[in-house]
Amino acid sequence: MFTKLKSSSISSLFLLMYSTILFPLTIMFLLNQNCILFEWSILQVSSCMVSIIFIVDSISLSFSNVVCLISGCVMMFSSSYMSHDPFLKRFTWLVMLFVLSMNLLVFIPSLPALLLGWDGLGIVSFALVIYYQNMKSLGAGMITVLANRIGDVMILISIGLLVLQGHWNIILMWDFYLSAWTAMTLTIAAMTKSAQIPFSSWLPAAMAAPTPVSALVHSSTLVTAGVFLLIRFFPFLNTVHGFKSGLLFLSVLTLLMAGIGANYENDLKKIIALSTLSQLGVMMMSLAMGMPYLALFHLYTHALFKALLFLCAGTIIHNSSNTQDIRHMGMISQQAPLTISCMNIANLSLCGAPFLSGFYSKDLILEFSLINPTSMIMVLLIFLATGMTAAYSFRLSFCSLWDYVKGSPYHSKLEKDPYINWATTILATAAISAGLLMQIVFTNFTPIPFVMPPMLKYLTIIVILMGTIMAMMLWDLDFNTKKMNKMKFFFSTMWFLTPISSQPLTKFSMLLGTNMMKSVDLGWMEILGGQGANMLMSSLSRKNQMIQIKSFNFFISLMLSAFIIFFMLFYSF
Repeated sequence: MFTKLKSSSISSLFLLMYSTILFPLTIMFLLNQNCILFEWSILQVSSCMVSIIFIVDSISLSFSNVVCLISGCVMMFSSSYMSHDPFLKRFTWLVMLFVLSMNLLVFIPSLPALLLGWDGLGIVSFALVIYYQNMKSLGAGMITVLANRIGDVMILISIGLLVLQGHWNIILMWDFYLSAWTAMTLTIAAMTKSAQIPFSSWLPAAMAAPTPVSALVHSSTLVTAGVFLLIRFFPFLNTVHGFKSGLLFLSVLTLLMAGIGANYENDLKKIIALSTLSQLGVMMMSLAMGMPYLALFHLYTHALFKALLFLCAGTIIHNSSNTQDIRHMGMISQQAPLTISCMNIANLSLCGAPFLSGFYSKDLILEFSLINPTSMIMVLLIFLATGMTAAYSFRLSFCSLWDYVKGSPYHSKLEKDPYINWATTILATAAISAGLLMQIVFTNFTPIPFVMPPMLKYLTIIVILMGTIMAMMLWDLDFNTKKMNKMKFFFSTMWFLTPISSQPLTKFSMLLGTNMMKSVDLGWMEILGGQGANMLMSSLSRKNQMIQIKSFNFFISLMLSAFIIFFMLFYSF
């Protein structure tokens, strides 16, 4: 057991030490707003120079710090959670490659070199989603990798379009006559990675991966890559007409769709996945309103409490005989007090409860949406989705944490594990205190000098309370109900995005394969191929045989006459 735990424990220690060493440097860069560019000339042939650029600024350092802190806690959690896995060393290397790809994406401002991290995230995420190698994980991996390949193609197209600028440096972009097309390709690439409508179906499907992988993917790595790309390109994208309005419309739709769908979902991991989709919509909405640093602020706070939420959910699933249906859970709070305390902290932070990390970023974004010159319908949809977030969070708590025991008993064998306890405790401390600490820094970046009436100031809290009351009123006590009406199917399939994304492509490929097999393999290829040659040779041999059988007497008389002629000629000489 010690040899199995060794690789993941060492990687966890390395990541946590790196995050600790990087923290004071990050604070210094945040306060002084410094930016350093390193250019490394790899090769020079004549006048052509191949070089790679690294950027060290407040955004890259803080992002890398958060990613490594969460990854260290996740690897510490994996040391115990996946100790039964015979391929733990392979899993550790894959997760470390995942973290390395994200750091490459963060520190490289050149678009072609950024493909190293961008494609690395896509390839390693596919390997991690199909880690269990069953039919469900293979199908989820195919949906994940195909959706992400669309973003890869868009990045390649944007690289081709940016040839006209003479360079690919992200921080030195300017307006040119193909700006609209470049902005469109970059936005589509970011939407595929961050699972915005209409590319949302792969995110809940990626739940087939192990829980530590889900904690990484949904907190600070894969899904945040799209948001980070738009934050880096925001000075350029801000100059493009129609970018903000289009992104606001799609992000609010994603936010609303995920909030409503999570209230109809019963799978514990899928509820948390849809909550990730909802918060990604909040980040994109902040970008669409012209506040990139607020989006980055919410990205950091969301990463901390979402990783904590997944780790607590993984502990509950592992100890509940691998049951993920919340209708079959209950009274876990009395059996695992530490896990449930951390899960409640993450849940309240997700809702935007006061004085937790999610409150400071989410409340600022919602308040700014009230004073921003946006449509009144958009503001109503935003606050409706905020109420839905509180509703599904408290529904999750009602069903699984405080309700009576309904299914298999909970075995709290991991509650005394030091690796699990340390991982959840570190993230819980960060989820409580990080919001207040980071607000001091990020409000210096984005000063918001506005005064709001008390009613608008309290509107966020009122909406959260209304969502909680709605969850209590609509809480389904009959956990055995399995009826699926049309409305529930519509919302649980994310407005039919899940079947539309997977079934038409699957059906098209199967029909195409069947028709090709009938027309080609069983059709003209049989005539011109081996079967046709076999039939031709068989018919020729049959005809030859028939000729030989019918002409047997002719052959005998011919042989006799030839023999007589030969005999006569021989005696004549």
